[in-house]
Amino acid sequence: MEVAPVPPAPADRRTLYEEILVVLSLSFLASVASSILSLIESPISGVVVASSNQSPLFARQVLSFVFGLAPAFLVVHLLRRSGEGVGAIGLTFDQPRRDLTRGVLLALLVGVAGIGVYLAAVELGVNRSVVPAPPEGHWWTYVAVFLNPADAAIVEEVIVLGYLVTRLQQVGWSTNAAIGGSALLRGGYHLYQGFGGFAGNLAMGLLFGWLFVRWRRTWPFVVAHFVLDVGAAIGWLWFRDHLPGF
Repeated sequence: MEVAPVPPAPADRRTLYEEILVVLSLSFLASVASSILSLIESPISGVVVASSNQSPLFARQVLSFVFGLAPAFLVVHLLRRSGEGVGAIGLTFDQPRRDLTRGVLLALLVGVAGIGVYLAAVELGVNRSVVPAPPEGHWWTYVAVFLNPADAAIVEEVIVLGYLVTRLQQVGWSTNAAIGGSALLRGGYHLYQGFGGFAGNLAMGLLFGWLFVRWRRTWPFVVAHFVLDVGAAIGWLWFRDHLPGF
């Protein structure tokens, strides 16, 4: 599978590095720092953490969704303002069937492996038990089951995958280095879950990055991420009594 050509850089390296720093500072760098501190402050084994918004108020669920998308909109704005357009990272809607098919198949592949890694890591005591669903028992619970994954899928894949890999390539990083940098960031902000969450997301980031530089499409990964998170949330709500740590 050949690597797709990298779009030409829209500015000099210094400007692009500054742009990268601003975008990541407004999105994921604080989460990486917080995740690292959480490993220092609290034990891993026997601890429960949430990867989904746990607010009991639907208004807060909606506000979190709406304003949580802001960093992704910033990236779209920067791409359009630079003259590149969203096509530079494969965010055009010109291949919906192919993007959807690839995304669903990728979710099935990653989901099977991910469940195994998570369960093994919890049993070994190197990962915290994760609540991937919003609070149950509300009329809006299953609305939030779809809102939270949509937010995470769009923001993470647009910024950490499509935007970051492309920008790192444009400033001169090798393809492998760009993929590795993106994957490390993805693993980093999942460290709050433990070392299993880090390793699993690092591996997923490497796979996603490898495929992205060949397809130069972000939508398949947005679809895959969304399907994975929705599946995890529904699975937890239905089968949590059979999961370790609950």
